[in-house]
Amino acid sequence: MMTAFAPAAPSVQHFLAQDYSHYTAADQHVWQLLFDRQMALLPGRASDAFLDGIRRIGFTREAIPDFRQVNPLLQQLTGWELVVVPGIVDDMVFFGLLAEKKFPATTWLRTLEQLDYLEEPDMFHDVFGHLPLLTDAGFADFLQRLGEAAVHHSLRWPGNLELFTRLYWFTAEFGLIQQPDGLRIYGAGLLSSHGEVRFSLGQEPVRLPFTLDGVLETPFEKDKFQDLYFVLDHMEQLPESLAQLQARLLE
Repeated sequence: MMTAFAPAAPSVQHFLAQDYSHYTAADQHVWQLLFDRQMALLPGRASDAFLDGIRRIGFTREAIPDFRQVNPLLQQLTGWELVVVPGIVDDMVFFGLLAEKKFPATTWLRTLEQLDYLEEPDMFHDVFGHLPLLTDAGFADFLQRLGEAAVHHSLRWPGNLELFTRLYWFTAEFGLIQQPDGLRIYGAGLLSSHGEVRFSLGQEPVRLPFTLDGVLETPFEKDKFQDLYFVLDHMEQLPESLAQLQARLLE
């Protein structure tokens, strides 16, 4: 009797390392500028979970985070770790890493001339934007389960991958949440962008209550400010929406 096995998700076979000695005084200056202006802007705009995470992970203006120090702390808090990749990775590889509690991050940092525009995410986005919420057990668990589900259901049918990509995009990257004290940001793509922090909470974009159907029916563009954001009532909607999506795909 022959047994058929689904192919495994593609993976990164060899991770790179952060060569901390490579960072120059100019790099450290850029980190300080980025950190200072975001931390001046985010109180009253970022979610409580993110601001708590900044304190837990110990980021400061004084130095670019050293992954050799960050990873042991992150692993102790939620079991996650940073892994170094050269740039944007394939979506299936990305979700496969999330399933293993590995968050892919670049180590290059934008220059002074690039403070407000990048063609692809740099270390400030990957590390400052994403890591604080990975210290939160509930959010970290959602992200890991999202990775597992994306790999599983996309191997069954490749067209499913876009559904999980949209769920990730409109939550982990560009999500908003209505806290008792006001509208706040929890998406890393917003939290690491000086301009889009203000834009996302301003009068111009459309903001809709978060629903799974709304997210799954909405395409997105990566190279411009978003014109639509989805607003959570509470963070528990994230695992609830993932469970709903998985249930639909099993019908």
